[in-house]
Amino acid sequence: MSSRATGRAVGTLFLVAFVVYGGGSALVDAGSSAVGGLLMLVNCAVVAAIGVLAFPVLRPHSELTAHAYLVGRGVEAALLAVGVVFVLLPEPVPAGNHYSYQLAMMSVGAVGILFCRVLFRARLVPRAIAAWGVVGYAVFLLGAALEVLGYGVGVALSVPGGLFELALGVLLIAKGFAAPAASTPKVPAYAA
Repeated sequence: MSSRATGRAVGTLFLVAFVVYGGGSALVDAGSSAVGGLLMLVNCAVVAAIGVLAFPVLRPHSELTAHAYLVGRGVEAALLAVGVVFVLLPEPVPAGNHYSYQLAMMSVGAVGILFCRVLFRARLVPRAIAAWGVVGYAVFLLGAALEVLGYGVGVALSVPGGLFELALGVLLIAKGFAAPAASTPKVPAYAA
């Protein structure tokens, strides 16, 4: 797939993740645990797929970030799935789901910063969007960490990162990732 087509697929998955997790969570809260849990599990597959699809786009620009993002999204998916198990137990354990979710958000926040750093440096998206993502994910990571520590600020601090993911999703669906610029060969300092 071209980087534009991959970007469109990644953008679609960012938006699908919002819909299926949000819908699933709402259904669980409304008492429809089975259907809600299923939607939340679909989200697990979606976030893992984001990491898989982004890997070949990130790798030419930073192999470390490509691997970290892939693993971080996998960790997010696994932790969210653990949270679903807590919800689907005969006696649901809301605290287990809460902490699994927050740890998953810490994972995506940490690797999201790296992801946006590559987006910024490689100009795969407009730099202002990538910079927004770095800040949004940093605030998101802080909010999730504070939630784990017992401070109820995670929802408020997730807004910049959440809005970034929505904006990035729409942008990627519309335009995909920018084609990598042709790089000029670097001349060693001693040859100049």
